[in-house]
Amino acid sequence: MSTEQTTSGTGCCLCKSVQYEVHGPLRSVLYCHCEQCRKTSGHYVAATACKVADLHIRVDESLCWYRSSPEAERGFCSSCGSSLFWRPTGENYICIMAGTLDTPTGLQASGHIFVEMAADYSVLADGLPQYEGNDPRAWADEHE
Repeated sequence: MSTEQTTSGTGCCLCKSVQYEVHGPLRSVLYCHCEQCRKTSGHYVAATACKVADLHIRVDESLCWYRSSPEAERGFCSSCGSSLFWRPTGENYICIMAGTLDTPTGLQASGHIFVEMAADYSVLADGLPQYEGNDPRAWADEHE
């Protein structure tokens, strides 16, 4: 089953100080329940991904990057606080917070990762696959 669902899109932060376009395939949405995603978003994160070369920042008035771990950094708007991107070090893909994409997205969710870290109030009853940690099966068609 291919997880690539759409080939373009636009998006922005809440205040529109950061605006972007994607020209290429987007991966299906994964729900991440890791502690860092929960802390930066206030809940779990719903994210898609594309090749770095396919993401074009159109407006960059307030995009800031925070190194959240040795493995990755997170892009956010310093004006409105919107969480926008997750960029792993040394990889050629970038994750985009799905809620920042303009609708309709044409995307569907394909699973949950880091379910062992899910908040105690979370009910994962949508029937999607659930993976402990960052299981490679969840990223089966990740952009290489």
